[in-house]
Order: sequence, then C-alpha cells, then structure tokens
Amino acid sequence: MKCPVCNYKETKVIDSRVASDGITIRRRRECLKCGFRFSTYEQVELLELMVIKRNGYKEGYSREKLEKGLRKAFQKRPIKDEAFRILVNKIERQIQATKKIEITSQEVGDIIMKELKKKDPVAYIRFASVYHAFKDLATFQKEINAVFKKKKKK
Repeated sequence: MKCPVCNYKETKVIDSRVASDGITIRRRRECLKCGFRFSTYEQVELLELMVIKRNGYKEGYSREKLEKGLRKAFQKRPIKDEAFRILVNKIERQIQATKKIEITSQEVGDIIMKELKKKDPVAYIRFASVYHAFKDLATFQKEINAVFKKKKKK
C-alpha cells in the first residue's frame, strides 16, 4: 500500500477492526518513511459477475457505477459516508446472494430500488425516474403517490 502523501511503497498496519457494517475491515496504517497515518477499507469484491444490459450487451459488474448512481440519487440528501457504504455493501450482498455469474441490469435495479425505498423516499424517486425512464408527468406522479401512500400506512 503506497503512502498517499509521499508515495513510499512501505506502510505498516497499526490497527485492524471490523467496520460497523460487519463485513468491511478498517485498517489504520502508517508510512514507514514520512510517518503519515491513514485508513484503508478492505471489502469483498464481486469478481467475474457479468451484467446483461437491456440491449443484450454484457459488461463486467462495477461497484463504481453502483456508487455513482446512488450518489446521484442521494445528492443533497442527508446520508453519512458510513451509512452510504453500508447501503452499497447491503446491495452487493443481495446481488451475491443470487449466486449467478450473469445478472440482468433490471435485477440489479430492482435490488437497488427495494433498498432505496426503505432508506430514503426522495432518493428512491430520483433513482426510479432514471431507472424506469418515466415518459410523462402522470407516470412520475403515480410513483410519487404510491411511495407516500405506503409511508402514511406505517
């Protein structure tokens, strides 16, 4: 692991512990050259998972794409970094639980939608508007009404 300050190749692990999500390892490190301390996170990576797009094209799974889409949905919403990381890990665990080597983008989207609906209704609506590509305002309004109708029942 390179030091983010001086780019020296040698660092030592000072402390390791399980993060609050229960599946990520947080490591405190120290550069052996300049003494700078920093944290790294170690987590399971979804390897060799192919996502089948709507047009039939296949591409490798990308955690970065998942995070980017979720960040757009949560833009200017009150979510802490730790809660965001836990959400991403939860979504990835559900994808892993399918035990497939190929998964459709629709299946991934459905998993994301289910988690967003529980976490933040505004982020859910934002994601849904792109994911479902609402054709008109009436369809968009219908989805908003459905979300808030379920919230009132609770």
